[in-house]
Amino acid sequence: EGMPQTLSSTSMFTPCGFSPHLHTSKEDEQGGLIFQDGNLTSASLDALIQHLIPTTDYYPEKAYIFTFLLSSRLFIEPHELLSRVCHKCIEQQRLDDPVLDKARIRKFGPKILQLLTEWTETFPYDFQEERMIGHLKDMIHRIAPCDEAYWKKMNQLLQTLNQKLATLSHGQEGIVKISAAVSDKLVAFKSKPPSIQREILSVCSDPYTLAQQLTHVELERLSHIGPEEFVQAFVHKDPLDGTKTCFSEQKKTSNLEAYVKWFNRLCYLVATEICMPAKKKQRAQVIEFFIDVARECFNIGNFNSLMAIISGMNMSPVSRLKKTWSKVKTAKFFILEHQMDPTGNFYNYRTALRGAAHRSLTAHSNREKIVIPFFSLLIKDIYFLNEGCANRLPNGHVNFEKFLELAKQVGEFITWKQVECPFEQDPNIIHYLHTAPIFTEDGLYLASYESESPENHTEKDRWKSLR
Repeated sequence: EGMPQTLSSTSMFTPCGFSPHLHTSKEDEQGGLIFQDGNLTSASLDALIQHLIPTTDYYPEKAYIFTFLLSSRLFIEPHELLSRVCHKCIEQQRLDDPVLDKARIRKFGPKILQLLTEWTETFPYDFQEERMIGHLKDMIHRIAPCDEAYWKKMNQLLQTLNQKLATLSHGQEGIVKISAAVSDKLVAFKSKPPSIQREILSVCSDPYTLAQQLTHVELERLSHIGPEEFVQAFVHKDPLDGTKTCFSEQKKTSNLEAYVKWFNRLCYLVATEICMPAKKKQRAQVIEFFIDVARECFNIGNFNSLMAIISGMNMSPVSRLKKTWSKVKTAKFFILEHQMDPTGNFYNYRTALRGAAHRSLTAHSNREKIVIPFFSLLIKDIYFLNEGCANRLPNGHVNFEKFLELAKQVGEFITWKQVECPFEQDPNIIHYLHTAPIFTEDGLYLASYESESPENHTEKDRWKSLR
């Protein structure tokens, strides 16, 4: 079965006309690169590196740059790649000569600067390494004598990069602080405490507002995920490099993991809010409130919060509350559940996602641009794409066709994560979402059994052992 087809996003990331199924025409080879129907399908790592390097009269396509920088880290660490790129440039442009060919370097200079700019803009986290900055500066020092403007360009590039990294690490620190605070004190509730919290309805009683604030949190967290994290999550040992795995020191996927934790927190928060109230009528009211929030998330295009809310409502401590649910108008809930039904590899959801993606492409306002995918499914798709095809072909070539498909999925995600949130932020609600106490699974069951007593032996035994 083929990978789910997603709409291609901006041409920046998507190679046009990539179709994995047309293997009719002949192969062409140019400089060690194998093409099929005009699409690059495979090549040696050296040939791919060479193809990345600008010359006086050649500049690689944007889609190629993104695809190669994204996937190359499975074979070579970024600092090593940049080092090789710089060495080849020095050789090819004779930047070591005592007297430089200025006319020639003025043709080459803007191109290498452009390549370095694209790299820093799309993969800023690569440049947290001193070595990377070292290579950048070395390159500029070599070409700058030919044109004063190169210094200015370089300073702009470094300034922009520093700002970007500062913003990203500042955001990360905020998230880390919150997570640490939350995990220490809040998951400890074993039994139903005397109203441990203001409940959600006293903080925000309007479902539209809450859906908008959830969208704020989602977009904020998404903005920190670097495209390379999707690849680094699946780094295995490269068969041609028998000694070490790339990135063995650490898997650089912390933002991706923090985002998955946020999804889980939201599930548990929803379940906690429903199981907390003592009265059945209030519990039903909270369920109906969350159904409205979920529906608004769907309308906004925030599928991640939508899925978290539905998952929270489907946790068994919540779904077993039969008397509570009997008071709920469930028609709206079933419609939403149907949208997120996993049948047919989430067919309904994927159709809705395509609709949102399409709306985003033709959008006139930021509000219409919002697409927040159900994140764990996106990771799963990328995982299966990665597991389903080899990174290298039997002849040792890099399987570039696979990485074009990977770049298509990750590139679309990048386009979505760059959307500015159009809603005004409400710090109170956002603080509540991040810090309100939540039950552990045991705590949820206890609260649930206290709300509606156990029905059968299994539940009775469980209640007994929990108490």
